[in-house]
Amino acid sequence: MPTTYAVIMAGGSGTRFWPVSRSATPKQLVRIVGETTMIQATVARLMPLIAPERILIITTAQLAEETRRQLPMLKPEQVIAEPVGRDTAACVALAGLVVEKMSPGATMIMLPADQVIRPADAFQRALAAGITVAQQGRLVTYGVVPRHPATGYGYLELSDAHPAVDGIAVTKVKRFVEKPDQARAEQYVQAGNYRWNSGIFTWRADVVLRELSKHCLWLTDALRPVAAAYGTPGFDAALSAAYMPLKKVSIDYALMEHATDVAAVDVRFDWDDVGSWDALPDHLPAGADGVIARGETITVGSRNCLVVSEPGAPLVSVANCSDLTVVATRDAVLVVPRGQGQAVKQIVDELGRRGRKDLL
Repeated sequence: MPTTYAVIMAGGSGTRFWPVSRSATPKQLVRIVGETTMIQATVARLMPLIAPERILIITTAQLAEETRRQLPMLKPEQVIAEPVGRDTAACVALAGLVVEKMSPGATMIMLPADQVIRPADAFQRALAAGITVAQQGRLVTYGVVPRHPATGYGYLELSDAHPAVDGIAVTKVKRFVEKPDQARAEQYVQAGNYRWNSGIFTWRADVVLRELSKHCLWLTDALRPVAAAYGTPGFDAALSAAYMPLKKVSIDYALMEHATDVAAVDVRFDWDDVGSWDALPDHLPAGADGVIARGETITVGSRNCLVVSEPGAPLVSVANCSDLTVVATRDAVLVVPRGQGQAVKQIVDELGRRGRKDLL
């Protein structure tokens, strides 16, 4: 394999997993699925394809210390702390400049810290195919075959096929499509040439920097001095000075919607961005009654419930209930009907209005 780096974007807040996810320990830094935190699972999934010394994390200043604690195999400087969030375009530009400084012409994988992907070997095979295509100078993304007409994901419209790589289909991306309404999502699934946008990308650092400079030169120009300072005592000061004036813009809007040579690797691994508590029944074992229980819980006469008692929380008991999500921590309890997990953000917003920073 050519020299390849992985850059994990880990600055999200994960408010829809309140009360487990908080501002100091958001979704990627807590255990949602499995026995490790989501960022630990993401790093483990990359190996052995990518060695630990070629993994970078871009997170926020508030989360950097805990991120470093959870990933002791990484050197402190491999965790880059943004002073403020400026969305994914700034993250990609900064990562590209740093990687190009360390290893000119290297390939880089960009991926979120908070997705559930199984099995790991299928994921690694898809990444290997993407690296091969990216080395040809293309921008590469990974398209997930839709399982249902989801309205919470962006889509890729595919057109002409490229040569397959090790039996994995590769297709030209005609366009990136924003999150659709229900009727349009159903049309996309029926058409057959649409994929969910996984938010995972692969490209050569020099190629993505060239393309970013075409469409948003202001961004790459602003961040070049930061990359030049990487690895020096002046890095944090340079990063803060450059980041504060930047506009927030996503990589899809800044680049991918305008680029003309984008290829999609057609993936067949199980993929989920687990956007709320409603996603967990697809990933956690349930009893015969459909109840998923974690921690100290008692369920009697109940069906299709998710019941969670986190360490330090009291026993949670649920009797004769159906289709509920109940989550307890040491200082808060959430109760919401199954299927309405997006409403958790409304609770978080209300806590903010009440000034309850102790619960956020």
